[in-house]
Amino acid sequence: MTTGLILAGIIVALILLRQNIILTLAVAVAFIHTYMAKSKPEFLIQDIWFTVDREVLLSIPMFIVAGMVMARGSIAARLTRIMAALTTNIPGGLGIATVLSLAGFSAISGSSVVTMMAIGSIMYPALLKAGYSKSFSLGLLCSGGTLGIIIPPSILMIVYGIMTEVSITDLFLAGWGPGLLLTGGLSLYSYFVNRKMETKAIDMIELATALRQGAAAILMPVILLGGIYSGYFTVTESAALAVAYALLIEFFVHRELKAKDFGNILLETIKLLGSLLPLVAIAGSLNTILDYAGVPAALVTFMQGYVVDKWSMLLVVNVLLLLAGALMDEVSAIVVLAPLLHPLGVAYGFNPIHFGTITIVNLQIGYVAPPVAINLIVAMVVFKEQFGFICRSVIPFIGIMLFVLLITAMFPEISLAFLGK
Repeated sequence: MTTGLILAGIIVALILLRQNIILTLAVAVAFIHTYMAKSKPEFLIQDIWFTVDREVLLSIPMFIVAGMVMARGSIAARLTRIMAALTTNIPGGLGIATVLSLAGFSAISGSSVVTMMAIGSIMYPALLKAGYSKSFSLGLLCSGGTLGIIIPPSILMIVYGIMTEVSITDLFLAGWGPGLLLTGGLSLYSYFVNRKMETKAIDMIELATALRQGAAAILMPVILLGGIYSGYFTVTESAALAVAYALLIEFFVHRELKAKDFGNILLETIKLLGSLLPLVAIAGSLNTILDYAGVPAALVTFMQGYVVDKWSMLLVVNVLLLLAGALMDEVSAIVVLAPLLHPLGVAYGFNPIHFGTITIVNLQIGYVAPPVAINLIVAMVVFKEQFGFICRSVIPFIGIMLFVLLITAMFPEISLAFLGK
């Protein structure tokens, strides 16, 4: 009891001192290993090594590099041109084109922030020029950017799969249901809000030109995801192919990228990995010791003593995840909570893939839910708008995202249909 209070005091002190999550988690794990589990230091190092000694971790930096290459090059611009040409005859068509562009780029990037920045840098000024309100445009881009972690390939799904030993390929398949549902919801909202805007007939010449110039952008997700789902290559191999394909297209076909740009991309990727990989490694060690101590099983027993209904349990879990997503970054929430909540979901009868999908769909709301709200913070810098105004702009879109979460949770078929289950 005394040891537990000391640990809690240390964690609270570090939080009050505004130390980052990596240091806080590292100190907590070291304390648990040394004073609570009576473990040797070499076991701590061994647990960390076992966590990072996984081939699939290599896919994370490669997907980040591929996404940044496409954002700096012209693949994103060519993709948006195709979507805009397809939707000119629909009221709110440019808003719908923005949603479709975000969904299309999500299928090749794996990152919410990269997706929002790549498409937003092109579509935000275009939306304003076409007469769309600033509030609508910002809300659409910030919320639509979260498609980057629902529609595969998804970095968050990769981390979830590593922390829970759930099939990453199955998570990728399951993500299509909620991803398409959110794409449809945002498109319908765009149509409803902007239904009085003028339209014009589809320009077949412009559409043909856009398709010809953007063929490489369209083929990329087909090649990558088709290869994964057909079993021709693994998630890691698909990430390597994504980098090679993006570099080939941007350097030699579109010729939009310079060697200096690629160097900057690598530096930015290293900075991101400097916060991501240590977090995963330390959390892996914590999960090992908690599992050895029987903490997940004890949590299941405790919950079953108070919550009998599986839907009541799911409500509790979703509220917890919503709070976690709003108060901490989503990768941190995954590495800390997923290993504890996953056994709980399975014990209450949820399909492991379905429960993982619910977790991902829930946490993606945290990207636009203050105070952390990574997408909103990035949008404030990229689009040069006030944080408070951006927060207000996403409110109706959060409602759509909560609806998608509800449907995903209540109807497993939304996710599992893509697995043939």
